[in-house]
Amino acid sequence: MVKAERRRGGRAQWLVLPVAALIGWGCVRAGGTHSESGSPAPTPSASASSSASAAPKPGGTYDPADYAPQVRTYAKKAEVSAQLLMAILYNEDYKPHDAAFERSWQKYKPDAAFGIANMHRAAFDETKRGRDFASRKWEELPDDRGLAVEAAAWYLHDMSAQLPSHWAGSYTRDELMALGYNAGGGNMAAFARGVKPGSQAADYLSRLRGNWKKAGSAVAG
Repeated sequence: MVKAERRRGGRAQWLVLPVAALIGWGCVRAGGTHSESGSPAPTPSASASSSASAAPKPGGTYDPADYAPQVRTYAKKAEVSAQLLMAILYNEDYKPHDAAFERSWQKYKPDAAFGIANMHRAAFDETKRGRDFASRKWEELPDDRGLAVEAAAWYLHDMSAQLPSHWAGSYTRDELMALGYNAGGGNMAAFARGVKPGSQAADYLSRLRGNWKKAGSAVAG
């Protein structure tokens, strides 16, 4: 879940979900749709993010590797590592990425993140400025996974631009950018100065390293 300066991740918070959110999710799924009743349809985009391959699969099934083409495309445009972007998608795959579920959960927790890259509204609105997807809305992220990948790629681009020329510790550039994705640019700068990451950021980095080889294989094709 990306916030401008602070985010929280981890699989544990999704092990016990509020009954209200689950009921809402189940009711919508029973109707055979992933769109919230009464919500406007996502605005079509001329970019690759609006392609059929970027749409969620029926039933909410999801594998980050299915979006390798979008990852390669947007990583190249944003001049970031495709392997890093894919590894982050694996890191963020800790909750059900189902559009109806996300909207039900957001009603319970208004500051929840949207999309397969778990981006918060403020981070998305900041990242899209001056970019090809500037006219798109944060509310579209659950339905348009290509848009979620595109936004995440440019967020990483912005993190890269904020990195100092030299930093303390043995972190790679990609690892610091991942920490920035997880904790925000201010915290990334602190980690680069030698501040020790907290338990959540440290766990995020550990999982990134664990997903690194798998992410490389996914984008190699």
